[in-house]
Amino acid sequence: MNKTQQLHFALELRKENKLIESNEQLLQLVEHYPNDAYLHYQCAWSFDVLGEEAKAVSHYEKAIQGDLNDEDMANAYLGLGSTFRTLGKYEQSQEILCKAIQLFPKNQALQVFYAMTLYNLNDHQTAMELLLNCISNSSTDVHVQKYKRAIQFYADKLDETWS
Repeated sequence: MNKTQQLHFALELRKENKLIESNEQLLQLVEHYPNDAYLHYQCAWSFDVLGEEAKAVSHYEKAIQGDLNDEDMANAYLGLGSTFRTLGKYEQSQEILCKAIQLFPKNQALQVFYAMTLYNLNDHQTAMELLLNCISNSSTDVHVQKYKRAIQFYADKLDETWS
């Protein structure tokens, strides 16, 4: 099998929930093509779905240093930030997700994962503000949209009261 065929096979195995076999294929690929950012991204993802987040970190880092399209790059940053959070490395998570948000400011998923990290850093106010703004900006629910202006108004005023 050539590189493209092996990658396709590995991704098909993942879709079939054959996660260990998929991971093994991806590890072989990154061994043969150590400078391929996309292969590192897929390998990192494969470790994440196996619940082996610590093994994903170096692959996410190599992916981010390489040449990925915008969608894959945003997803690699999200994956690395989320992985650091699940490993209890909240400051590293915050740093990665902040950088990702600067690079991809319209990506609402990054905001949500950043809010989770802020929660872990006990910055509940900012976390809630981000989540409320994400909900009001991205929800298509008619009831949420009906109160969009109120949700946005209160997002940064959760501790305020009016007499």
